[in-house]
Amino acid sequence: MRFTFLVSLLLAAGASLALWGCKTSRSGYESAPYSVALKDGDYELRDYPELTIVETSMADANAGENSGFRRLFGYISGKNQNQESIAMTTPVFISDDRRRMAFVLPAKSSSAQISAPLDPSLSIKKIPSGRFAVFRFTGGQSSTQEAQSLSLLQTWITKKGLTTSDSPIYGYFDPPWTPGFMRRNEVMLRQGD
Repeated sequence: MRFTFLVSLLLAAGASLALWGCKTSRSGYESAPYSVALKDGDYELRDYPELTIVETSMADANAGENSGFRRLFGYISGKNQNQESIAMTTPVFISDDRRRMAFVLPAKSSSAQISAPLDPSLSIKKIPSGRFAVFRFTGGQSSTQEAQSLSLLQTWITKKGLTTSDSPIYGYFDPPWTPGFMRRNEVMLRQGD
């Protein structure tokens, strides 16, 4: 009986530490800056400044779907013209129907300081400043989850009488070992004129 209690206590403590570790893992990273113009539950209207990103295709027949992430991670790990490490940020953006992946470069990086990629499949781009409608959701990364979340966001946009001008961008904030119910994911649509 005492042994069972001790094992249960150790398992509970281990689970608590694991959940705490998952929750705090995203807090150690800089996130893309924004200000909230309107909050409505899991929906927000946000104003983003111009963001500088490093972007690549997710398609690579020889390396699988994770090849885009590996190339981007290689870039920030020193596989760039200046051979410098660049801080990881959140979120990781996925766009163009899951064909493109991007890392946001740290805000302190000016255009003159950005090291050029050595990998020709990577490119440095700008996301123009603007207002975005955003829906926050949890769960794993899947096309089904993305489609459901986009549908909810579009319904909210229609209800609010807003318009959109671009295709969706999905933002993923957590490492893959984070349990789905603790993950922070978002879908964003730029507001039209």
